[in-house]
Amino acid sequence: MKILQLCYKPPFPVVDGGSMGMHTLTMGLLNNEHKVKVLAFNTFKHPVKISELPKEYIEKTQFETIFVNLKLNVFSALCSFIKNESYHVKRFYCQEMEERLASLLKEEEFDVIQLESIFLSHYISVIRKNSKAKIVLRAPNIEHLIWEKTAQSTKNPLKKIYLNQLAYSLKKYELEMVNNYDGVYPVTKVDANYFIENRCKVPCKNVPVGIETPDFIDKDIEEKDSLFHIGSMNWIPNQQAIEWFLDNVWDMVHEKLPNIKAYFAGRAMPQWLLNLNREGVVIYGEVPDSARFICSKEIMIVPLLSGSGIRIKILEAMSLRKCIIATSQAAEGILYENNVNIVIANTPEEFAESIYKCVTDKEFSHNIAQNAEKLISEKYNINAIARELVDLYGQLEVK
Repeated sequence: MKILQLCYKPPFPVVDGGSMGMHTLTMGLLNNEHKVKVLAFNTFKHPVKISELPKEYIEKTQFETIFVNLKLNVFSALCSFIKNESYHVKRFYCQEMEERLASLLKEEEFDVIQLESIFLSHYISVIRKNSKAKIVLRAPNIEHLIWEKTAQSTKNPLKKIYLNQLAYSLKKYELEMVNNYDGVYPVTKVDANYFIENRCKVPCKNVPVGIETPDFIDKDIEEKDSLFHIGSMNWIPNQQAIEWFLDNVWDMVHEKLPNIKAYFAGRAMPQWLLNLNREGVVIYGEVPDSARFICSKEIMIVPLLSGSGIRIKILEAMSLRKCIIATSQAAEGILYENNVNIVIANTPEEFAESIYKCVTDKEFSHNIAQNAEKLISEKYNINAIARELVDLYGQLEVK
């Protein structure tokens, strides 16, 4: 099968959970001997120089990027607000991408064109005009739900009004556009059910994200009695999660475990965190090697309060045999068993108590970590997931 993978940001090099989810699927498809071309947006936020990428990757994926300026434009955002349009969607329109798709689809024939975000839905029309390929949405999350939950947790009344309007216009767009695809494949069952319950009329089934299992896990560098969080900090729910943890959980933890340290890493670390001066709290910012950082610490914390889709960093940490403490929201979509391969904690008290147990009961935390790694190898194999998707693609009919 020949597949065009249209990405909202470069899937390689892997810099965050979103790029990892796209990249592992690319690798899974290639491993199954399918042909894949990757066409991605290049942005200020996720810049990539093709000249610096491995030649083997470029050759295998025919990797190509088109630049789009996604920087916030206050005037454009205000106009969208007044017109009740989705500013998120508007930002992803790029005439150069539209023209490149038209020329590419006249030059080459594809069996499937896979869009990696609802924000790319604008390009369905140009694809239909120039190709007979099946068009599928690989939905990493349901975007409007993220903004609804972000608005709910926002205290500023004016900001809340704006975020609610943002969520409303995005919801209307998102639920209308899914029916323009030939198939929709969210990464979680929760998201698939949501689409189906909200009048998705095309085939819709969840297919999880695959994770590459590392050949070697370096346990020798692990710092005992250490907590860590890693995630892109330009994603608002991650900032809210860390703020909640530091305001409501950390003092309880530090009182019982005075020698424990909590490390926070991630790109685009906000200034308020970089300026933070709290005993036992270390702010790293972006790290050059996320896997090595994860291996160097003992227990992962994911106190997420809002969001949708699946937290790929949790899956990555599981593959690296880590004990993880997370909220139900953070673990949503993962095929977990509480207190078997992850520890679920939803209140400040539960979070503090879970940290204390995992730090002081090494046998318990060790078993959680071992079972987490087993879960990844059994349920999130990249080659098996790619085969499942291709089988589903084969059953589709073009509109």
